Amino acid sequence: MSTVQFELELERLLQRSDKVFYDLPVAQLVERALVRKEGILTSSGAFQATTGQYTGRSPKDKFIVHERSIQKNIEWGKVNQPISSAHFERLYSKVLHYLSKKGELFVRHGYVGADKKNNVSLRIINELAWHNLFARQLFIRPSEEELSTFLPEFTIISAPGFSADPVHDGTNSEAFVIISFEKKTVLIGGTEYAGEMKKSIFSVMNYLLPDQNVLPMHCSANVGEEGDVALFFGLSGTGKTTLSADPYRNLIGDDEHGWSTTGVFNIEGGCYAKCINLSPEKEPQIYRALRFGSVLENVVVDEKTREANYGNTFYTENTRAAYPIESIPNAINPSISGHPSTIIFLTADAFGVLPPISKLTKEQAMYHFLSGYTSKLAGTERGVTKPEATFSTCFGAPFLPLPPYRYASMLGQKISEHNVDVFLVNTGWSGGPYGVGKRMDLAYTRAMVRAALQGELNTVETTRDPVFGLHIPAHCPGVPDELLQPMKTWKNKEDYKEKALLLAQKFQTNFEQFYSVSLAVKNSGPNI
Repeated sequence: MSTVQFELELERLLQRSDKVFYDLPVAQLVERALVRKEGILTSSGAFQATTGQYTGRSPKDKFIVHERSIQKNIEWGKVNQPISSAHFERLYSKVLHYLSKKGELFVRHGYVGADKKNNVSLRIINELAWHNLFARQLFIRPSEEELSTFLPEFTIISAPGFSADPVHDGTNSEAFVIISFEKKTVLIGGTEYAGEMKKSIFSVMNYLLPDQNVLPMHCSANVGEEGDVALFFGLSGTGKTTLSADPYRNLIGDDEHGWSTTGVFNIEGGCYAKCINLSPEKEPQIYRALRFGSVLENVVVDEKTREANYGNTFYTENTRAAYPIESIPNAINPSISGHPSTIIFLTADAFGVLPPISKLTKEQAMYHFLSGYTSKLAGTERGVTKPEATFSTCFGAPFLPLPPYRYASMLGQKISEHNVDVFLVNTGWSGGPYGVGKRMDLAYTRAMVRAALQGELNTVETTRDPVFGLHIPAHCPGVPDELLQPMKTWKNKEDYKEKALLLAQKFQTNFEQFYSVSLAVKNSGPNI
């Protein structure tokens, strides 16, 4: 099927459908969603929906179409699974036929990339009104003037009510998320989890931006009064959202960014925050953002009072809230700033052996960026009875279509160009492993991050960790000196050495996959 035929088929769908709603405002989308019984309103005015079987991303159901123009560029494997053009085109026709039978469709236009020199225009076609509301809040909203001349570069088609047949459609289940770079289309079906729209487009940007000399990053970002930009990388549970939400600094974005030749920009126009155990005391800005127009996914709501119970995990622990970035009072608009002066890598080390803060060389930064380490704790998944090391390349492995070293080398180059300070911060355990030691005090972690951002650790004497090679500050304002050296916090020093060597071996085993990296980067990891 040619690209022209492909687009004509979609245009015919939009022309023959009974009701196609274009770029509805928030109030009308909420009205349609309520009339269609897609969810309910909570006492705060937020719209709540549940997503059925799929309460999170489905990585085994994500595919990239194996097309001639891109096949040599993609890092094919478990993350980037190939699907044939023939399978994709048949599924596309099936989905469009399915949508043609629906009484209503919802179409939205938006952008990704706050920097207009590096943005991509989107058309989002939804079966569900609340999914279109989600897209309205998460992507960047065009002005009326921009809409009058809007030309979409990529199209998302989301049909959660359509189920694939794995035998005939080349999928692994009834669910699918398929990216075609030649047809510039993302096709989603079989899952109601709205985050698939957001993350599939992030994967698209991870493919497109490096060719524009822009480093795509799975991180949060904020900026101080002096224009000093900080980036926070970290996997789930490391404190990325908590530590980047600073009342004395302005928010650039909470999850996805690009680093161009002129500085950092937010890829999105909204936030998609985890809200398990959300409270006005711990995260007041997010709590107050969950008002009319925001979307709550799989949050338990009291049937009578309509009050959200953020501590209830009946549907999932992965409860989510989507809201526009301007709902955060200290967010900057447009979400663009200068080059970073500080990068923070966050890890929650349940082995209790990594220092609470250490300064990294450029090569160490590239090593830990490629590693993307944190710990999976006991009880978080069935069968996990003790802490397990987990690694996610570049702190975002599921969204990287290109070979990982391409992103890491770009990071190293930008660190050198802009003289960026890089720190590894352990928000995990001290004085022993999980179950023996204790979690790092948040007040101490905040003090260490504050000192790093203010440059107070740049002139402090450091000692080199004998196993991990990390440069540990001897002093940090507001933090006891003995806490900075992890071995000193353990009662049994031999137990510490045993755990440190165990984690070091896991780092080395994981890093064997990066056989093409330079010797300088390879030698910047743990030394056994």
